[in-house]
Amino acid sequence: MPDVVSLIRVKRDNERALTDAEIGWLFRAYLAGEIADEQMAALLMAIYFNGLDGPELRAWTGEMIASGERLDLSAIARPTVDKHSTGGVGDKVSLILAPLVASCGAAVPMLSGRGLGHTGGTLDKLESIPGFRVDLGSSQLREALAKVHAVIVAAGPGLAPADRRLYALRDVTGTVESIPLIASSIVSKKIAEGTSALVLDVKTGSGAFMPDPARATRLAATMVALGIEHGVRTRALITRMDTPLGRAVGNALEVEEAVAALQGDGPADLMEVTLALAREMLDLAGLPDADPQAAIASGRAYHAWREMVRAQGGDPDAPLPTASEVLAALPAPRTGYLTRLDALCVGVAAWRLGAGRARKEDSVDYAAGIRLLAKPGDYVQEGQPLVELHAERHGRWADAMEALGEAVTVSSEPPTVAAAVIGRVGERDVERSREPGS
Repeated sequence: MPDVVSLIRVKRDNERALTDAEIGWLFRAYLAGEIADEQMAALLMAIYFNGLDGPELRAWTGEMIASGERLDLSAIARPTVDKHSTGGVGDKVSLILAPLVASCGAAVPMLSGRGLGHTGGTLDKLESIPGFRVDLGSSQLREALAKVHAVIVAAGPGLAPADRRLYALRDVTGTVESIPLIASSIVSKKIAEGTSALVLDVKTGSGAFMPDPARATRLAATMVALGIEHGVRTRALITRMDTPLGRAVGNALEVEEAVAALQGDGPADLMEVTLALAREMLDLAGLPDADPQAAIASGRAYHAWREMVRAQGGDPDAPLPTASEVLAALPAPRTGYLTRLDALCVGVAAWRLGAGRARKEDSVDYAAGIRLLAKPGDYVQEGQPLVELHAERHGRWADAMEALGEAVTVSSEPPTVAAAVIGRVGERDVERSREPGS
């Protein structure tokens, strides 16, 4: 029988790969309380420095899935497909995507999370809608999915419970950034939810969890390979997060913009990312001829949104929370073209206004956030306000403005506004990377 100290030494010294049997024993013993948190933390640190190879990561993820229930969606008549984003600033794509793809013939069981720090959370955004419930049980999820074909919910405690314990350790030991640990955390929950196909939106840039494009691409390839190895058709897009997506940052503000997008009035960068992901999802679901743009134009997508909101206890006609204090701010330093509006600075400012949380147990102000009055490529006049701050009390203005202090660059020449979608990792890309000599 293995012992945990020996396994820690094996990974610490990078002696060899852990076997499937060793990884299986490790998870069983940890969940049974036979391995202390400090011992598992030591192993996570060893993995942070020395990684997990392909077979190790496949076994590690498999044990995380097996630690809890796996939803059975076989009774759902439509093909199932989900999407996951690694998070960003102004990223309200999931709000649009779930009803949009459902309106095109698929079923979308979407597990989402809450915001932390400068990145927003889909669940927080949805909970700004009066009555909206994200805590559906498994039977309620299946019932809503069968009825309206799209649900966006929190992962229940029974799905990959080992991930919840390991993430808490990673959060306090500085090992969150490990690519194999990130990949196994994300993919294990998505596979446990029972979807047949998965599209990943891996963001890169100043406001992303993975700022370096090379590391973002590596993470995407790792997750695509994991999904495929566990029987889920998986692809990934690499998308930019140097500038906030769309023009709204904050919970209710982003819901408002998502609804406008579903009615055909979405900002160009937001719609570029949303439609690209929708096409990938529909292709994986076996619906390559479905047209998401036509679904928006016809009103089907907006109707699917309203049905999804009602199915989860929300009122699609209820007024969204609005801030009692609004301030036009961040004057342009000169006349010219806005060439940079830093996503990280904007995200931190929105967080300081109350839109985000520093700790998981913190509450959020649903009305707080930032509306962008200009985006890169726009011509602005000196002194023109570039953002609009929304908060419940003006005492938050100073902290938000401090975060925005280095957020913008204005130049005399117009910038080249790059495409929002900058890369793609598909099944064939993963297969080629495994070929000899690749």
